[in-house]
Amino acid sequence: MFKKSIKAYKEACEVIPGGVDSPVRAFKSVGGTPPFIKKGEGAYLFDIDGNAYVDFVQSWGPLIFGHCDKDIEKAVIKTVKKGLSFGAPTLLETELAQEIVSMYKNIDKIRFVSSGTEATMSAIRLARGVTNKNDIVKFEGCYHGHSDSLLVQAGSGMATFGSPSSPGVPADLTKHTLLCEYNNISQLEKCFEESSDIACIIIEPIAGNMGLVPATNEFLEKCRELCNKHGALLIFDEVMSGFRASLKGASGILNIQADILTFGKVIGAGMPVGAFAASKEIMSHLSPEGKIYQAGTLSGNPVAMAAGLESLKKLKANPKIYEDLSKKAIKLVNGLKEVATKNGIALQVNTRGSMFGFFFCEEEPKNFKEVGKCNFERFATFHREMLKHGFYFACSQYEAGFICTKITNKMIENCIKTADKVMKGLKNNA
Repeated sequence: MFKKSIKAYKEACEVIPGGVDSPVRAFKSVGGTPPFIKKGEGAYLFDIDGNAYVDFVQSWGPLIFGHCDKDIEKAVIKTVKKGLSFGAPTLLETELAQEIVSMYKNIDKIRFVSSGTEATMSAIRLARGVTNKNDIVKFEGCYHGHSDSLLVQAGSGMATFGSPSSPGVPADLTKHTLLCEYNNISQLEKCFEESSDIACIIIEPIAGNMGLVPATNEFLEKCRELCNKHGALLIFDEVMSGFRASLKGASGILNIQADILTFGKVIGAGMPVGAFAASKEIMSHLSPEGKIYQAGTLSGNPVAMAAGLESLKKLKANPKIYEDLSKKAIKLVNGLKEVATKNGIALQVNTRGSMFGFFFCEEEPKNFKEVGKCNFERFATFHREMLKHGFYFACSQYEAGFICTKITNKMIENCIKTADKVMKGLKNNA
């Protein structure tokens, strides 16, 4: 079934570390060999062995309209014919910026970059430069890219300065990162008690990198309150949830406004892109207007801008898309929950718009530590068996799933029926 992929993976391991260009793709947490993808079409992925899968990953979020959407494809091809990159301004950058900025009350200006990692790294630099402070607060289980100051692990105290979680990251670069537990107000307050030098809080308001774990309103309100009180800035990392959880991402669901927003994935409709945005007062500190330096040759790449602009225009023209996607996400997870219960298996589920997540555990996890107590072995077995039957879920318990417009109710119903059969096996092998 995966003969060609197995061969391809072995060949890739000879020239690419671990055979992949991003660690989660290696299937280490679920076992087996990752299928090597030949093409995507609509709701489906097709691998080099000829297997077809209903894709619940959608390139980790950006493909709201599924693979090879005709309108986006047409916009990309039209732009490609004019050139791939110029390293100079284009009208497309301004058009996409206007579309995004017009949707939010709390942002006036936006700067495009080439990845989510670059967006969050730049947002933190901006916050430090604006506040003239050094420390940042982040939360266990929230992933904001792989820049040095964000690759931290917990220390021995309740709320402590982080130590590096990866070789190659000097401790001096993480000593200004305060790490505490997601959704834990007392630890958050302790961070501000321990440091008077906090420039910002950076948080995924809807965490999608420990599975799907939304922040509580009370917790986010406390983040806002503490930032206001101590002169820090609040950064919402919406690289995953932006234009996914709703047309305005998490910011469209919550009543809390961040000072800086970061975007990625969806605003490029599958092309490499990211962005960070804030008020004109904050953004005026950014070079060339201000002294805080940030640059990138490929920033605002015309092909990415064209793809993102077409996708966003389609979404704004038909906001009902989000209602349909949400209903399908709920249908999927409720169906999985029902067949799990039927088979005597504990399963916790959640959705935010077209984002969804499920955990094999007795109680809904609220933070990274609680996610770590879930049954990872059961998830791995479930993932492998569903893959064999043509359903492609995120290959880690720590990742969220996504619905696209091309996924039909019939596909979801077939997935639930298959999950019922798989769950029976999980119960027997428990």
